[in-house]
Order: sequence, then C-alpha cells, then structure tokens
Amino acid sequence: MPEGSEELRWDGRVAVVTGAGRNLGREYALLLAARGAKVVVNDLGVAISDTDGSGDAPADNPAYAVVGEIRAAGGEAVASTDDVTSVAGGEAIVQRALDEFGRVDVLINNAGVVRQAPFEDYGPELTGPVFASQLDGHFNVSRPAWRAMQRQGYGRILNLSSGAGLWGVPQMAGYSTAKMGIVGLTRALAQEGAPHGITVNAIAPNAKTRPGGFGPIPASPRLHAWLSLDVVAAVAGWLVHEECTVTGECFTVGGGYVGRVMVAVNDGWRGERPLTPESVRAGWDRVMADGPWTPLPAGTGDIGRMLEGFGG
Repeated sequence: MPEGSEELRWDGRVAVVTGAGRNLGREYALLLAARGAKVVVNDLGVAISDTDGSGDAPADNPAYAVVGEIRAAGGEAVASTDDVTSVAGGEAIVQRALDEFGRVDVLINNAGVVRQAPFEDYGPELTGPVFASQLDGHFNVSRPAWRAMQRQGYGRILNLSSGAGLWGVPQMAGYSTAKMGIVGLTRALAQEGAPHGITVNAIAPNAKTRPGGFGPIPASPRLHAWLSLDVVAAVAGWLVHEECTVTGECFTVGGGYVGRVMVAVNDGWRGERPLTPESVRAGWDRVMADGPWTPLPAGTGDIGRMLEGFGG
C-alpha cells in the first residue's frame, strides 16, 4: 500500500450522530461503523418537510433500521430516539453512548429541520422549529459530549452548516440565520476545545437528499450520482479522525469538491479623525475594494488594525 494510503479507522472510538436515520446522517453513521467505531444512531423519526413540517412520519423510526444495517455488517450500534431540541434530550443522547460504550469520541451534529417561506411570512411558527433544532440542537448535544471529551482529553466535533447560511438563499431567512450561527459556534468552541484535545469544525454539504433538480439544473440520475452522499461522508470522516488536527474551520463540500471557507478582511480604509459621513463617502471605494484579503482564523480578528496608533 502506498505511503499515506493506510485505511483510516475508528477502532475503539465511540461516535454519536444525530439525525442519522436517513440521508447524510445515515451515511456518516454507516461509514464510521464500517471503519470500527461504535455508533449511537440518533433520530427523532419525524416527517421530512422543507416548508411547514407537515407530512407523515415513517411508521418505524429509521434509526432502528440503520442500527440493523450496522449490526448485520458486523458493527456495533445502538439507537437513540431522543429529541435534540431539549436539554434533557441532548443529555439522554450522550448518556446513551456513555451507558452502552463508556465514552464519546466523535459527535456529528447533523439533526435539524428546514423551513422555507417568503420573509414577510417567515414568522415564529417557522423560525421556532429551525432555531430549536439547528442552534439549540447543536448546543444541547454538544454540551454533555463536551464534558465527556474534556474528561478524557480528546474529542472530535463536526457541525453542519449550509450554503444557505454562507451565501444566503431567498425564502430561507431563518434557516440561513441558524446555519451561519453554527459557524460562529464552531469558531468559538475551537478556541475552548484546543487545551483539551477537542477539535471542532463545520461543513456545508451539497448532496441530493430530495427529489428534483439542483438550482437551475434539472433532476437526472447523473445529477444524483454526481452529488452523492458518499463523497460528503468521506470529508466528514476525515474531519472527525484523530489524525485530522485542524480546528475552527468551515468547508464547503459536494460533488467530490472540498473548499475552505474563510472569514477575511481587506486592507480597508483609515480616515483622519474625526470621521464624518462625508469623509467615509470619500474613502468608500477603498472600503469596498476587492482585496487584497487577509484571512482571519478562529480566535483572531481585526482589532489590531483598529488599534493601530493607539497609545494606551
């Protein structure tokens, strides 16, 4: 086997994957289990809806089917049907891992609902479920997992953002807000986790999990094959492996492509004080200049530039 191509495995590791009954979450769980991890497969078993939450829930919670697949292949897994939107639910999901397997090494925060509507109609009945499942869900499961990871001095957390948050998508105001918030959470936790051996990263996956096309591209078997789930799961797997030590990063992923998404600032403009609206107008072309750009990794910022010349 060529140098560097040894199979990455998770033997002896315990992983928790939320929203793992279907689609990408299922793919993450199957990959980790096939590579030796013991997996808690969490899913609430609700209907999938991108608008108002209506629809028929599956007759049987799909988490059990995924556990069955893993066990049939010789792996170890247990199901959790607890709800990430509550503190108690998050605690129960992690406790399931501790009770069954004694530790938590990997957490993939995949669970979360989608709601779409024009902004004038995007009321609390839509923002509530989105924020509860996406933002609260990440907090509620990560906190108890964090405590376990701190005790053992090791952990890998992967949060799920979205292009809707990174780039903005019309009629997804609440979802976009939550998904960009997850990037902020990721960058903050990366700083807190570093002294404890915990890395925290985010991905914005693009994969075909629904019928229909992809933006202007019409649906086709070739499109579904190109935006397949496995190419996203491969990136997720690498980011939660012990050999991967990057932290505080966000990646856009899909179709076999992986790109690093950075917060960056241009050289900007510094006006003579006191600034006035008129002087800002005069310097605005430099503020809006397309570079040069300076990336700002997690835990850094542009405070240094703001305090240039400040004598204290």
